[in-house]
Amino acid sequence: MSGSGKGVSTAVAISNAITNLYATVFGGCHRLEPLLAEKRSMWRREMDCLLSVCDYIVELFPSKEIMPDGTVREVMATRPRSDIYVNLPALEKLDDMLLEILDSFQKTEFWYVNDKGQKDSCAAAAAAPCRPVSHRDGDKWWLPVPCVTKPGLTESARRDLRQKHDCASQIHKAAMAINNGCGRASVGDLIYRHMSFPGKFSPEYLLDRLEISSEHDALEAADRVEAAMHVWRRKASQGHSRSPWSAVKELMESDKNVMLASRAGDVLLCLKQRFPGLSQTTLDASKIQYNKDVGQAILEGYSRVLESLAYNIVTCIDDVLFADESARKI
Repeated sequence: MSGSGKGVSTAVAISNAITNLYATVFGGCHRLEPLLAEKRSMWRREMDCLLSVCDYIVELFPSKEIMPDGTVREVMATRPRSDIYVNLPALEKLDDMLLEILDSFQKTEFWYVNDKGQKDSCAAAAAAPCRPVSHRDGDKWWLPVPCVTKPGLTESARRDLRQKHDCASQIHKAAMAINNGCGRASVGDLIYRHMSFPGKFSPEYLLDRLEISSEHDALEAADRVEAAMHVWRRKASQGHSRSPWSAVKELMESDKNVMLASRAGDVLLCLKQRFPGLSQTTLDASKIQYNKDVGQAILEGYSRVLESLAYNIVTCIDDVLFADESARKI
């Protein structure tokens, strides 16, 4: 956790801890059903511990203090850093909403079959038999297949599923926006706007706009660009597409991250060519894998796992709606 010696930085250690915790709690979450009590307790307990670090990431601001004798003096007070103050409560709210969606699947009109074609013990265990229908065509074959009765779901159940689908989709977009903002915050708005422009990209033109006049400024810019480059590379390498109609959107997001990472690499190379005597960047010096900002690492990791959970819920609901549509066509 200290990042000393041959270990990783505190930021990477916490980010990895969030990722590993998510895999432990939600790694087997392939059904629309409430989370087990012990896993829910583990998620809350461990996340509260990891997020408690943010209580000590503060910034100073001028304030006034009234003394016992009535005199007023100026002091420097502390408050949560602005990005944590804005984004962390929002992520915790999204977390609660996702768990509420899972908890709402207590009694359902659909059930699942396992990889042997046998009915799992779900709420609809007494329902009439129905041939399992999947749109995956061999992709993710180990995932349970939802099944409904031949007439399909009732109108109220179908409407409820669509409402939860829309809610989970909005949560997915919100978590994605916060996650994208982490890379943007690392590199800065000016650099991000130029690198995300869909047209022809020129790193020389971008550096001219930055008006870097000293090696100190060049090193600071190199640190920010390199940290953002590794965040985009990591996001580009994480694919979890399940449904065919979501694959195109996910591919577009992956291509954008690949483009941003590539352009960040071009900017970094051009910067080092302009300043050949530039010292090692923070990333090189401390062997940090992505970035060393603990607050940014927590926000990026938390938003990333919530984005993944929301995506899984959306695709699971898509699977049930597909089975319902197929049952009504029979």
